[in-house]
Amino acid sequence: MTSVADDLKGALTSVISGVGDVVSVSRNVAKNTIVETIQAGGDVATGSVGVVGEVISEGVTTASETGVSVTEAVSGLVSGTVEGISEVGGDVGGAVVEAAQGSIKGVQAVGGDLGEAAVSVVEGVIQAAREIGGDSGELAKDAVIGTLKAADEIGSEAGGLVRKALLSAVALPHDIIDALLTGKTE
Repeated sequence: MTSVADDLKGALTSVISGVGDVVSVSRNVAKNTIVETIQAGGDVATGSVGVVGEVISEGVTTASETGVSVTEAVSGLVSGTVEGISEVGGDVGGAVVEAAQGSIKGVQAVGGDLGEAAVSVVEGVIQAAREIGGDSGELAKDAVIGTLKAADEIGSEAGGLVRKALLSAVALPHDIIDALLTGKTE
């Protein structure tokens, strides 16, 4: 696999120099890495399973080391990953869950804000759904499930923080979030 860390470091250096934005740079690097890696491996079904987590994990660490906004990078990384998996014909729903889990675990590892990261994951998925023509409600649901599972694995405090952030985020589809978190539909 081409090194996500090397590609992202180089690209994020231009962001720091004022020549781009974190979300688009992260999205482009993640998408290109996913597509190139899976095409080189040839097997979409087995190739996409570990690649998504690795791209997200390396991307979050690199963003943190570079000094750019980790939560902005998460949005771009998730969006690019989903777009890349879609482009090669992989399991988009599975990739969303894996990207969400990888994002939360990666952000926790670098000491970032889990609540903001969870919101960024869902925003990135909704953006990707627009780009690929996917069902944004269904993919947002997968993202919420992935973020909650990862946060709950970290601990009950992390799970509570992510739930609160998802419910408080203005830009997210609250009917979906409410139904997932409470089990009730209006």
